[in-house]
Amino acid sequence: MAEITKDMTIGEILRTNPAVAGVLLEAGMHCLGCPSAQAESLEDAAMVHGMDINELMAKIAAV
Repeated sequence: MAEITKDMTIGEILRTNPAVAGVLLEAGMHCLGCPSAQAESLEDAAMVHGMDINELMAKIAAV
C-alpha cells in the first residue's frame, strides 16, 4: 500500500486507504466528501481544524 503523507489531499488519502476515514472522523474532520477534501492537503486541513499534524499522522500510520 502507498505511503500516506501530510501533503496528500484527504481525497487521495481515502483512495489510498479508506480505513483512514475513521481516524479523520474521530479527529473532527467530518466533511470527507466536501470540495475542500479534494483540494487542500491534510496538513492544511489539520491547521484549519486546530490539530497537530504530527499527532494526526501518527494515528493514521497506526491504521
